[in-house]
Amino acid sequence: MNEPIIPKLFRERYNKLAPNPKQFFRTIQEPLKPAIRINTNKISCEEILLRLKKQGWQLKQVPFYENAFVIENAGDDKHIGLTVEHFMGYFYMQEVVSLLPAVILEPKKDELILDMCAAPGSKTTQLSQMMSNTGLIVVNDNDFMRLKPLKYNVEKCGCLNVAITNVDGRVIKGAFDKILLDAPCSSEGQIRKDWKVLSRWSEEYIKSFSNLQKQLIKHAFEILKPNGTLVYSTCTFAPEENEEVVSYLLEKFESAKLETINLKGFKTSEGMTEWQGKKFSPEVRKCIRVWPHQNDTGGFFVAKIRKNGN
Repeated sequence: MNEPIIPKLFRERYNKLAPNPKQFFRTIQEPLKPAIRINTNKISCEEILLRLKKQGWQLKQVPFYENAFVIENAGDDKHIGLTVEHFMGYFYMQEVVSLLPAVILEPKKDELILDMCAAPGSKTTQLSQMMSNTGLIVVNDNDFMRLKPLKYNVEKCGCLNVAITNVDGRVIKGAFDKILLDAPCSSEGQIRKDWKVLSRWSEEYIKSFSNLQKQLIKHAFEILKPNGTLVYSTCTFAPEENEEVVSYLLEKFESAKLETINLKGFKTSEGMTEWQGKKFSPEVRKCIRVWPHQNDTGGFFVAKIRKNGN
């Protein structure tokens, strides 16, 4: 596979923003090791690990999530999706950084949770198993064509506590204990698995998402119950889509409070308080950034927000 052509402006931009930029640019041009999440809704972790190790799989546990593993000897990962175990829904192919939002949201049994922009269902199915198939997860996506893979993954993974909706996230009604907003974004953090990201990249493309993200996070906070938790995440590096969006929410609502995020054995960077002359709330330092070269993963951003009140 040919190396991606990195746009000059992208290189200039992230030379300023990324910690250890040389290592960052080197890492995003390397293939990403696949990872799987064991679906404990259907099978025990011990049983599936025994089966996979007998087939010669070399697995390394993800430090912050006991049911997820990086495949060290995968090579071409296409065959993983063709295994009987994958077909039966015993495991789900999911990037390491994609596991973060559900882990940070900390869903509990019998809660009412909204997954606001859910397709194709990676985080939905993870939430379901973390809740032991109890409570209710309202799973929404505004793109009707994306509902098919979402429905397929929910059914394959045996998720019984899921209700799927197809509306604009900005008009959802209700009052939720917890909300996951894994927002549509410019997807810079997925370069290692999809180099086409660079072919459509521009600063205008980044800015086109920021307004939508602000509208989504504002509405998500409005339909969150008092003392509820909202996790906002993206798979991109751009501050316009990350800290700027979170800072916007903090300015809009006095009851919005950021919480510190702690992850066992996983390196992260704090949120940025300034970018290109714009200053953000000092509180955004509590957000986390995951750069690809820190843990040999994709890129990600996560904020954990509590709604103070009675």
